[in-house]
Amino acid sequence: MANDLESRIDAMYSRDRIFAWGFVIALWATVLFVLLAVRANIPNPAVETVCWIAAAVLLLFNTASIGAMVRHYGHDKTHIYGTDIKHLDAGR
Repeated sequence: MANDLESRIDAMYSRDRIFAWGFVIALWATVLFVLLAVRANIPNPAVETVCWIAAAVLLLFNTASIGAMVRHYGHDKTHIYGTDIKHLDAGR
């Protein structure tokens, strides 16, 4: 029973980790696409520089926060996912 619970926890954690990093990749692609798409419409090089810096800060902080979340979930996955599994099993 404990082995089954541990495998379910590992599966849930792996799935969440994949989705979290998938969202980070999608965010990077979206931000870079938008910056490249509107680049021709920015009249001032200073404004373009500010946009690139703001995008870099946004991507840096979001990537770092997702990384911290994934690490936290990895450290406490037994507690986090164990509670979820208990609630899921209680609903059956």
